[in-house]
Amino acid sequence: MNRPDISVSAAWRPATRLLHSEVERTEFGETSEAIFLTSGFVYDNAEQAAATFTGDVEHYQYSRFGNPTVDALQNRLAALEGAEACIATSTGMGAVSSALLCHVKAGDRVVASRALFGSCHWIVANLLPQYGVETVFVDGSDLNAWDQAFSKPVAAVLLESPSNPMLDILDIRAISERAHKADAIVIVDNVFASPVYQKPLELGADVVVYSCTKHIDGQGRVLGGAVLGRREWIEDRLQPFTRNTGNALSPFNAWVMLKGLETLALRVHAMADGAAKVADWLASAPGIVSVRYPGRKDHPQYELAQSQMSGGGTLIAFETRDGQAGAFRFLNALKIVSISNNLGDSRSLATHPATTTHMKIGPDERARLGISDGAIRLSVGLEDPADLIDDLARGAAALGG
Repeated sequence: MNRPDISVSAAWRPATRLLHSEVERTEFGETSEAIFLTSGFVYDNAEQAAATFTGDVEHYQYSRFGNPTVDALQNRLAALEGAEACIATSTGMGAVSSALLCHVKAGDRVVASRALFGSCHWIVANLLPQYGVETVFVDGSDLNAWDQAFSKPVAAVLLESPSNPMLDILDIRAISERAHKADAIVIVDNVFASPVYQKPLELGADVVVYSCTKHIDGQGRVLGGAVLGRREWIEDRLQPFTRNTGNALSPFNAWVMLKGLETLALRVHAMADGAAKVADWLASAPGIVSVRYPGRKDHPQYELAQSQMSGGGTLIAFETRDGQAGAFRFLNALKIVSISNNLGDSRSLATHPATTTHMKIGPDERARLGISDGAIRLSVGLEDPADLIDDLARGAAALGG
């Protein structure tokens, strides 16, 4: 296969890297990457097969272990993120669970920000303790709480910034510095910011995880995830785990995501521009109690967001009056924005976290996270912002005078 000059591609800006980094063409010279829809691979002879399994020869073995199309996605994601290596997984939650489970063992401690996606919260609160791993939740914005948690040895840290669903901004650099003194690796779920607007590795994190289902595919088509970090950790810790547990991404899904990467920057910038306009409108809309958007100066961690993120992102959290009843009236009045627990899609989506993504963590934990019964998470898509505002006005009208 033919590859580009790496010394040239290293100087490219993100939008160019998304199109041209790590392109491998077959002898046919195709413009678009080929899809290698195959479960396995054949060998020239028995000696080659044996040498492949000992590692003396580089040759594809089985698509659970490696596949050219999946490798193309992994290589391009690593180039975009500025990571040494990447492993693609079957889902975003597969990325989170693999990053944690490949690193910890019975007797270890994991410290996590309390503000996590519901399934991530379940892994830390329920799954890890079943395997003898001690877990501690902290208020992610309280550096003193992190210091206290790091007073004993820690194996791994898990956090989101911005968080799902209330868009809390955590100080990744300060938390990473503290974690490293406790010999912990820092795993950052960067889905809400996307690789376009935030680079956790540059802020001191060790591992970045994505649900590629979100902005990277960005069009509601396929599931997938990715884990990025240092090559040594990826090859020694993560790769054996994903290969032997079967958390592999399908070649077709990888190809779809490669096509999504080509328009990622264009889509995310347009969606964020729309989100900023929608957030400003919501801030003065009747029946809206509060609005959280990292690009607005009234966000509680606005200055921190400005120092870590290069844009406000595509997500907005806001609270309606009248609790769940008000939130449901608002959502049910919408004609353009769809009710869905997905996000990062080219179509605008809204969800009620208290009864969907964060239902199972319970009312007490939701209260700690500031997820009220009136809270709505809005993922802004590529529609004309004026049409979205008109649609949201229908929701506001449904709240009554």
